[in-house]
Amino acid sequence: MMDFALNQMTAPNLNLEDFVDLARDLGCIGVELRNDMAALGRPLFDGLSPEQAGEMVRARGLRFLGLSQVYPFNSWNDARQAEVAALIDTAKRAGAETISLIPRNDGTGGAEGERQANLRVALKACYPMLVAADMVALVEPLGFGRSSLRSKQELVEMIAALDMEDRFLIVHDTFHHTLAGGGPFFAAQTGIVHISAVVDPTLSVDHMEDEHRVLIDGQDRLGNIDQIEALITAGYKGAFSYECFSPQTQTLADPATALRQSFDFISAQLQAKAA
Repeated sequence: MMDFALNQMTAPNLNLEDFVDLARDLGCIGVELRNDMAALGRPLFDGLSPEQAGEMVRARGLRFLGLSQVYPFNSWNDARQAEVAALIDTAKRAGAETISLIPRNDGTGGAEGERQANLRVALKACYPMLVAADMVALVEPLGFGRSSLRSKQELVEMIAALDMEDRFLIVHDTFHHTLAGGGPFFAAQTGIVHISAVVDPTLSVDHMEDEHRVLIDGQDRLGNIDQIEALITAGYKGAFSYECFSPQTQTLADPATALRQSFDFISAQLQAKAA
């Protein structure tokens, strides 16, 4: 009924080979790898060349769905341009299908007029690089109140107005969708869906943070099942990629069993709704 994938953030302590083996063993269609694992003392691709990393993924029958990330892409300058160019180059060498662009998330750049202008500048600067490389960029609105790009609708409309829909798609993140107050689904413009749950009953939505993002079960407060169903009903046919940031999930002794149970729970819930 749906295609699962794994974002490297969900199991960041696994070495790259074990991570892609985990995705294969779980029946995932692909993986998203990241360039921000330095905090764990790990070089990109655990020191493998992009070509070697891409081959490792494909040798297991998986797609290299995306390489993350450039932050903050909507604060455009020469350094950002160099970072985007480098990420595109690495992604192409590895055979990744997309790169990820993340907006500023520090409480600045979000004013009316300012945020739209910054977004327009960044999209227009990225576009020719993406065209030249035949690459697609995924832009991820962040639902936090401090984010400079919260609205999927604003992003979709800007991409359409610039006639750049061939190179930019959006990320629908079930966590950020909830934090941003919900709103329309844009299945046709969505390149990937990130899924995770918040289960802590004491948190208000305004106090939910990445560190609270765990695996989806019956205690989920984000409405993942309803969001997934709505996207599939609207025609979305891409991957649903698990992206959890909670240390509780990232340090699981047996991530394979926990992820399989969550996958089974999601599938059973969708089947029950379809019955």
